[in-house]
Amino acid sequence: MTAALPMPTLDHVVVNVRDRIDEGLETYQRLGFTMTPRGYHTLGSMNHLAILGTEYLELIAARPGETRRAEILASPFGLNGLVFGTEDSAAAYAALHAAGVPVEAPLEFSRPVEITGGTRDATFRTVRLTPGTVPAGRIYFCHHFTRDLVWRDEWRHHANGAIGVARAVIAARDPSVLGELFARMFGSDAMRNIQGGCSLAVGLSRFDVLTIEEIARQFGDAAASGDGRDEYMAALTVLTRSLEMAARAIANGRREADRIVVPASQAFGVTLEFRA
Repeated sequence: MTAALPMPTLDHVVVNVRDRIDEGLETYQRLGFTMTPRGYHTLGSMNHLAILGTEYLELIAARPGETRRAEILASPFGLNGLVFGTEDSAAAYAALHAAGVPVEAPLEFSRPVEITGGTRDATFRTVRLTPGTVPAGRIYFCHHFTRDLVWRDEWRHHANGAIGVARAVIAARDPSVLGELFARMFGSDAMRNIQGGCSLAVGLSRFDVLTIEEIARQFGDAAASGDGRDEYMAALTVLTRSLEMAARAIANGRREADRIVVPASQAFGVTLEFRA
């Protein structure tokens, strides 16, 4: 199969904290992340970011009654956005459309960023798969026009040693459905079968689509609750400089031989797995 798009790279992952942005910020600071100052999008949402090496983790929220971002308030807490990077949003849209993937027209927006010397607007253009195409959550592409306002060195140093997202985990009763969509988008060579599901190579990271039983096997009582959903975004594997740094910073994690696991109940609905 010929890939409709170039090999995917990971831009960022999104954790929905709905209308509890203050609590979300405090939670992720307690987990050892350095979070950026609060940002306010022209679309009506708010965020804090944990900037990593080449990607970032975003806490997303909206004020109660914010109709422009009703999907944030209507969605469950937890991981609900996986975002690919693109340097050409128009080409990404055209390729998805040509491949028969349901997709929305590119959408441009911004948020002010305070830096030394004043305030500038960080500007983005996103290309989103049509809502409902992936029941697990939002899948989209992000085109940054002002990368220097996002990946700033002063925000990249974390007490837990975090330097990247190595894996995002999606739960599905039938992993092959989402696997087939990813193959249509990026080509079958980007996919491989793994225990309990399939995996998409995303730059130096990967998206694992696993059965609910396999997620229970990997995370036990730390797993996210699907609340009866057939498909949901469940977990992140965070790469850390060392497990010792992570252990010192994370009081409510479970230390195991080769990882530290933070239960979904302690991270706003997403299981966090730290590995060195």
